[in-house]
This record gives sequence, structure tokens and C-alpha cells, in this order.
Amino acid sequence: MKYLNIILLLLSFNLSAQEWITDDNFDNKINERQAFGDDQNKPVIVEFYAKFNDANKFKQWSELKDVIYYRADIGLCPAAKKKYRVRMAPTLIIFKDGIKEIVFKAGLDLTLPADINEIQEAINEVNKASQF
Repeated sequence: MKYLNIILLLLSFNLSAQEWITDDNFDNKINERQAFGDDQNKPVIVEFYAKFNDANKFKQWSELKDVIYYRADIGLCPAAKKKYRVRMAPTLIIFKDGIKEIVFKAGLDLTLPADINEIQEAINEVNKASQF
């Protein structure tokens, strides 16, 4: 029983672990397709993160539904940062099939002005729009 608890703990940790992306795999991740036969591809949301502003990172990513979430360190993604004109961290960008759909940018105070409900609503809109 002790080993079963340890295994379950490790599995739950892996399911909730934050996945980081870099310039090397950025395009592959934002164009990612789900399992074979799945007609509805989920949008991808990328948080551009900066270590100096760790206190203001987006902390509720595990609560987002119907989206794939990645975090990109702006120091390791200079090409993506430039391509998507990221000026502040955190910045959240929602992609659908590799196309930038919606952007949430931090203000001058380096905090994200959007809350979890606004972000989830944007994800829902992107999912709904792709059904047509």
C-alpha cells in the first residue's frame, strides 16, 4: 500500500508539472495536434515568464480547461519574444493551430490585469469560434 501511494503521488505530480518551451520547440508546441482521431484541437496558451518577476507569474494555470498550457522563459525564447512582440512579463498568448488569437499583457506594474475568469472566457471563445 505504501508503494501504491508513492506511485500515485508521482503520477499526480507529473500530470500537474509545468512544461517549459524554448525557441527550439516553440513552433512545434503551438502547432501541436492532439491524439489521432480527435477532430477538435485544443488551443495552446503560452505564458512568457521572467525570473525577475516570479512573484507575478500566472499561478492558476492548473485551473484552465480545454487548453494546453506552456511557460516560456523570455531569456530562453528571444526569437519568439521578438516575433510576438512581448514587452512585459507575464504575457499570455492564446494560439489556435499556431495562429495568435488573443493576448493578455502585463501592465507597467508588471502584473497581469486579467483574472482566471477572463482568460477562461477567452479560451472558450477561441474553442467556440473553431467549431464553425
